[in-house]
Amino acid sequence: MIKLFDAHCHLQDPRIINKAPNLIKTALENGIHHFAVNGVSEKDWHLVKEMSNNHPSIIPSFGIHPWFITDKTSNWLNTLREFMEATPSAAIGEIGLDKGSRGKTIDFTNQLETFSLQLQLAKELKRPASVHCVRAFGDLLDIMKSIGPFPEGLILHSYLGSAEMVPEFAKLGAYFSFSGFLMDMKESKAKKMVKTVPFDRILLETDAPDAFPKMSNDSDSGFLVEEQGNDGEVKEMLNHPANIHFVLAYVAGLLDMSKEELADLSYKNAVRIFSYEGSKVQQS
Repeated sequence: MIKLFDAHCHLQDPRIINKAPNLIKTALENGIHHFAVNGVSEKDWHLVKEMSNNHPSIIPSFGIHPWFITDKTSNWLNTLREFMEATPSAAIGEIGLDKGSRGKTIDFTNQLETFSLQLQLAKELKRPASVHCVRAFGDLLDIMKSIGPFPEGLILHSYLGSAEMVPEFAKLGAYFSFSGFLMDMKESKAKKMVKTVPFDRILLETDAPDAFPKMSNDSDSGFLVEEQGNDGEVKEMLNHPANIHFVLAYVAGLLDMSKEELADLSYKNAVRIFSYEGSKVQQS
């Protein structure tokens, strides 16, 4: 069976945390061997840590997402350092910059400062970092140049930036992770961008419970997770980590590559970036 590595997801998300053990079981049965689970605020780091303690397949990541920086406490950076030092297998994430519709409501100077401090910590502790970026790739590149390079690796998660910026990011140590969001990009643009990424820098992810991939075949609904409202009615259909198979098929098609080839190289790339001292992932 194909071996896959979900390089970025949120199994601690309140919408699915109660279903997480079953989601992990189903995903493992479908060849997904590891999940990089990313915290988004101080409030969920303990959940990510507990989940990683209970599931050897989970690589924990702790960070403050730009959408949640207004919730951070005055001691947030010390708390993050404590979590990182107490969890040798952890990466830093999800961190980043956002000038999208939601990000525009959050002070960008605060975003820049919070992101830079977390990136510096990742560099200091020699851990990889998982980065969210929406409409702020120029700012991201400037910060990466000022703090980097990043020999331990920096994951540009759900990458939707331009093909032209790929070489500059790659030179600084970036990996490019693709999720179902890639299917929202015009296919010709997505193909051009994906083909620019060096093979040893390609990762695959689900961003579950978000980024539900588009199905090319109407008869295939993928793996569905139901979120129920207080009245018991189904409120939303959420993404499942086993749907990484659809991301695999789409990206393989863009690269004119077999699914087996892409699965193998993306798995090896993920193992490489998450194989650092103390990590649960071992080089194979």
